[in-house]
Amino acid sequence: MNRGGLLRYILKRLLIAVPVLIGITLIDYLLMNLAGNPIDMLIGPRVTEAAKAAKMAELGLDQPFLVRYWLWLTELMRGNMGYSLMTYQPVAKMIAQNLSPTLLLMGTSMLLSFLISIPLGIYSALKQYTLRDYAIVGTAFLFISIPGFFLALVLVYLFSTKLGWLPSSGMKTLGGAGGMLDTLRHMIMPVLVLAASVTGSNIRYIRSSMLEILQQPYLRTAESKGIGRFKVIGKHAFRNAMIPIVTLIGLQLPMLLGGAVVVEQIFSWPGLGLMTMSAILNRDFPVIMGVSLLAAIAVLMANIITDILYAVVDPTIRYD
Repeated sequence: MNRGGLLRYILKRLLIAVPVLIGITLIDYLLMNLAGNPIDMLIGPRVTEAAKAAKMAELGLDQPFLVRYWLWLTELMRGNMGYSLMTYQPVAKMIAQNLSPTLLLMGTSMLLSFLISIPLGIYSALKQYTLRDYAIVGTAFLFISIPGFFLALVLVYLFSTKLGWLPSSGMKTLGGAGGMLDTLRHMIMPVLVLAASVTGSNIRYIRSSMLEILQQPYLRTAESKGIGRFKVIGKHAFRNAMIPIVTLIGLQLPMLLGGAVVVEQIFSWPGLGLMTMSAILNRDFPVIMGVSLLAAIAVLMANIITDILYAVVDPTIRYD
């Protein structure tokens, strides 16, 4: 791996990311302004137009769109993400308070997804066109097809309402002692819902990647030299199939972020998703912009990390 070329490539990607982030935030700001006026949510329909105008002037909402965006951007450059229009708390503080639960949910879901999809995808490729292969592929399509909100409601009905085995909301039991086991019980259903759709996609990607590698002549040559089947698959086939699998890390982050908004709303999980949904319903512009910026940075950084992992997995890749 050419370290100098890789460092230059990372620096180039970071420089490109700056105008990309500005473009994303500009589009987000425009869409929010098209959605409506937050003053209508803060005050209500019976307040006089003069009072509304005064409140808009106080919050700076009476200025043109580009002026307001520029003011927000300059404050962001100073490290100020603004204040919530509903709670009057700093947006940065609200994000920091709600980030850990979302990262816990997303990280656990991604880990569970790979623990299930990697062995099933490889096994499905090795048993191509068999009944087991059809069963795995069919299950993967089922996971992809089921909407997350529907699966969440089904799990809540079965395991909370009917059986009473699992809590249906929150991150810990109210009035309880709390602890790791209590948190794990609350995590089971949200994690299963988030992991379901990405697991189905992962199985299909990994199966396709393994099938392509298994057809390469060098694998047949390795087997003809007497190398064991397990060693051929584990050492040669799987390592070369890792490159498309690495791509999944960058692709899954937006999927998990989008899914977390719905899942956290259904299960009342105190994370960024629940906070974002509340901000959208209340047209809390500063909070929405803060979360959008964080999501954009996370996706861009995930893509850069994915490119770095390419060079780690495949030494033949050069960033010159």
